[in-house]
Amino acid sequence: MSTASAPGKIILFGEHAVVYGRPALAVPVTQVQATVTVEAGAEPGVWLEAPDIDLHCFLSAIPADHPLAAAVYHVVAALGVSLPEALKIRIHSTIPVASGLGSGAAVSVALIRALSAFLGQPLPDERVSALAYEVEKIHHGTPSGIDNTVITYARPVYFVKGRPIETFHAGQPFSLVIADTGIPAPTREAVGDVRKLWEAHPEECEKIFDEIGQIADLARQKITSGEWQALGELMDRNHLLLRQLTVSCPALDRLVQAARQAGALGAKLSGGGRGGNMIALIDKENAPAVTEALKSAGARRTIVTQVGEITAG
Repeated sequence: MSTASAPGKIILFGEHAVVYGRPALAVPVTQVQATVTVEAGAEPGVWLEAPDIDLHCFLSAIPADHPLAAAVYHVVAALGVSLPEALKIRIHSTIPVASGLGSGAAVSVALIRALSAFLGQPLPDERVSALAYEVEKIHHGTPSGIDNTVITYARPVYFVKGRPIETFHAGQPFSLVIADTGIPAPTREAVGDVRKLWEAHPEECEKIFDEIGQIADLARQKITSGEWQALGELMDRNHLLLRQLTVSCPALDRLVQAARQAGALGAKLSGGGRGGNMIALIDKENAPAVTEALKSAGARRTIVTQVGEITAG
């Protein structure tokens, strides 16, 4: 038997501006994870058990381009081996699906690790991330590579479109509260609307993108040096800029305000906006007060996570 787990992820800074060549930062969310167990099966074939998505079938019953099937076939091809005659793969995830927390990439990373280990050739992180990226193409078409990288290495990542993704370490751990509005985030629509805004007002939008990029660069410096308290002010400013890009919404603004009033050091939307998640920077001991305030303000669920405590190994 072989078991592997992988964390979720959240975008910290750089949403939308990253599409226009500015940097983005993402960090792992270790309080939620995908876990995959691979063991010998009781009957011929590869049996897939994924109760979270109500999938119970043999590998042969799903298309080759299904993300789970693709992950299996990519591992087999990478190792140059054949699958055992009877195999059982069990998948469980506590990461909410389609929530901007990297559920798909986490399942892929955990599956690739567990299967390669079971087959006697555990893959190094670089290969795990590369194979997970291939599966991400099924989910997203032309993914940035942020999700598979931050999840594989379980470290913060710095990303600029067209450049290799960089991982970096947090000088000191810091705590975030993630709150879900319960509103599905229409990312494609939000990105399209920002594009229209940029086409109509290019100079104003470029200035906003520049400042968001500067915030992301400064945030990386502060995270690396351990000056995490400074991230709060950067979050507040970044949220105002995202509001100017029209990608916030009343529910997100309400949660951001509730977090600040409850003592958060800063707060902003995370991801595409118009719904989805917001994040708040907190002192660890203040987590109960902030999470309670967020729930009272309408958050569907909250997650408290610490960045910088766990690294891949």
